[in-house]
Amino acid sequence: MIKVDQFESVFKSAAKLNFKRQELSFQKIAVVTDLEEAEAKTLAARVRAFLQVLGDGPEWMVLDRGQSERVEQLLGLVTQEKPELLVTYRNLHSAAWRWPHSLGPRLDVLTQATRCPVMVLPHPRDVSAFDASMQHTEVVMAVTDHLVGDSRLVSYAASFTEKGGDLFLTHIEDDAIFERYIEVISKIPSINTENAREQIIKQLLKEPRDYIESCRRELKEEGLDLRIHSEVRTGHHLIEYKQLVEDHSVQLLVMNTKDEDQLAMHGLAYPLAVELRQIPLLMV
Repeated sequence: MIKVDQFESVFKSAAKLNFKRQELSFQKIAVVTDLEEAEAKTLAARVRAFLQVLGDGPEWMVLDRGQSERVEQLLGLVTQEKPELLVTYRNLHSAAWRWPHSLGPRLDVLTQATRCPVMVLPHPRDVSAFDASMQHTEVVMAVTDHLVGDSRLVSYAASFTEKGGDLFLTHIEDDAIFERYIEVISKIPSINTENAREQIIKQLLKEPRDYIESCRRELKEEGLDLRIHSEVRTGHHLIEYKQLVEDHSVQLLVMNTKDEDQLAMHGLAYPLAVELRQIPLLMV
């Protein structure tokens, strides 16, 4: 039985999930604002220049104050127009952008009640943060607590990285959770605790590293002119991601927000979105 188990373990460790790029469509993009018509069009022009990486193909539509003030009306327009991307900013229709405590109720609804990704910008009234963030998408980072097999997230991150830019693929294993499981393992006499610690963490980090290598190969084969960087480590999720964003001067952060099992935003996304106020976020 031991030999069978060993063979099965070797077989499973050799099996790898490889990245397969998903084809994404951006035929229609909606910019949602709480500004009057003229200001809304000016802001949309800046967004279009910022997202030049998407090319000249998309049709751009602008939703101004009158079209976005009522949540029901806004969701109805999104359902009717079916954009592939929504672009808006934190604390839409709220003066709470001055305080770093929330995204605002309209944005919470948009990210969860619509099927398309939502790009969240700093509030335009926060002039210095907004102006500084609307330059380039040359440095993009995809963050998740389970990178392996997440081809959709990586595909979005690659699509928004400018030609010749840097794409950071990151995976942080929560060290507090890992230590809790090791503590349980230490209470099982038949398992060597130190060996378990060493082998488990080795495998936990190996899998995302292998997956990132498959991303690098696939994107290169498809002719994308990107530099792919791997950031795989243990630590506290929020602290590590904030430090990585700062260390690499990230210009766009891409993360999962929708969770099939709940109405609330996907685990790590909300605290990151609240904390990281100075850069655009793509919430897919």
